[in-house]
Amino acid sequence: MTEYVCLTAVAAAGEPEAAFKARLTAFWTHLLRTRPDQYERVYAEATRFGADRGRVTRQYLVEADAAGAVTAELAAAGVEFVPVDPDDTYTKYEATSPDWFQLDH
Repeated sequence: MTEYVCLTAVAAAGEPEAAFKARLTAFWTHLLRTRPDQYERVYAEATRFGADRGRVTRQYLVEADAAGAVTAELAAAGVEFVPVDPDDTYTKYEATSPDWFQLDH
């Protein structure tokens, strides 16, 4: 069974949700066009934005062995993220509505 880790992207300090959403959309579109093999390994996206220490966040479930490549792409694009805990894994069955939606590939 495929294991997934939770990847949390974090907005820049003071960045509003709408601006962060636009930046994430641009990032995922770029990844889909340039690294479709990595994009396909992102299984689900949280349905809502979160917050951590006054900054907007968004969570994704990514195949555990693809997390390093995806976080490298995030870093290259200037998108901050919480370090991924490789020991905190999930199955696809834990990504259920209404909290998550599965990405079409």
